Amino acid sequence: MALKKKPVTGMKDILPKEMEIRDYLIAMIKDTYKSYGFVDIETPCVEHLENLTSKQGGDNEKLIFKILKRGEKLKLESAKTEEDVADGGLRYDLTLPLARFYANHMSELPAPFKALQIGSVWRADRPQKGRYRQFTQCDIDILGEAGPLSEVELILATTGMLGKIGFSNFTLCINDREILRAMAAYSGFKDEDFDGVCIILDKLDKIGEDKVAKELMELGYTTENTKKYLELFKEISPNEEGIAYLKEKLAGSINTKILDRLSFIITSVAAAKECEFKIKFDPTMVRGQSYYTGTIFEITMDDFGGSVAGGGRYDKMIGKFTGLDTPACGFSIGFERIVMILLEQDYQIPSQGIKTAYLLDKDLLDENVLKVLAKAKKERELGKTVLVANMKKNKKFQKEQLAEEGYEAIIDCYNDSIDHINEN
Repeated sequence: MALKKKPVTGMKDILPKEMEIRDYLIAMIKDTYKSYGFVDIETPCVEHLENLTSKQGGDNEKLIFKILKRGEKLKLESAKTEEDVADGGLRYDLTLPLARFYANHMSELPAPFKALQIGSVWRADRPQKGRYRQFTQCDIDILGEAGPLSEVELILATTGMLGKIGFSNFTLCINDREILRAMAAYSGFKDEDFDGVCIILDKLDKIGEDKVAKELMELGYTTENTKKYLELFKEISPNEEGIAYLKEKLAGSINTKILDRLSFIITSVAAAKECEFKIKFDPTMVRGQSYYTGTIFEITMDDFGGSVAGGGRYDKMIGKFTGLDTPACGFSIGFERIVMILLEQDYQIPSQGIKTAYLLDKDLLDENVLKVLAKAKKERELGKTVLVANMKKNKKFQKEQLAEEGYEAIIDCYNDSIDHINEN
């Protein structure tokens, strides 16, 4: 039986053109984030199953690739429950592994700790265009800093990086989970129903106001509660005036310092941003992960639809490992989404210096081959990219292929007196 040449469902092979863009993007991300003081870390791709299923990852916990126990620990014949056969899983994001990492190494790390992590994650999701079961995430996080400077730094670093790539016409959307909680309480919803209310609200732009109202009433709430809640969103302008309005409207239902904090973040980002983008206060934004405790934010691109980055504050997660809550805030860019946009734009990586291809005649004498290899070595030492290859019968097609990859093809390169030859 022939071996299967296609990758496993939901996985993909990456061709050289895309790989070049990915490498370039990772280098730019690292350079930009390191200029803000973030440092590289790495965590294992496999995590303890009890950590991955600790009810902090939302729907992602339903998509875990679970790993069987190994060796003598795997006893299929006597297994009765899932715990008897599996004890680990592939990570579905980088946030929970970071929290475990920080809890394990806290005494060895500075405070605050600014972490940068890029790596593969896995989710047993339904594959579709732009969505695979293995994909790369890129996160920056600030741990141990409770003040709003964390949010400001994360937003400035991420938007600055997008600006360097050449993106414009994007919008930073920002909200706070405590504002969502106060709005729900003001409308008469019970605190124990808050997560359920947020899940329904998150569908507003997909299913519309009428269906959201219907689902809220199915939770057991009255038409009056539901109308009061949804009308509140219509009264809020998407800027600092909207925050000021809520400060008055929700008086007694929210600590006004939360609203002051959000205003500070918006004002600071607007004053210090390194590229042009819009800032929008969006009280309907929820973000799906249940571990968010405060500020939440997303970046949407008007030209392409959907978000390309998201994050927020998760001050309770590390405490699940240590018993002591630790302030934490992070921002993750949609690495795969950005790569897809760049490929669709036929993005050209800025000049990478000279790329030369020496094409050798198959009948070339050994001494001339050695001359070319020596010449290529010397040019590589000067920082140039040099490809040495045998000449094909169809030289014109070969040169066209090389030109598409950014190479200038040179024939008779062993002879210093013969320069570039143009083929007809």
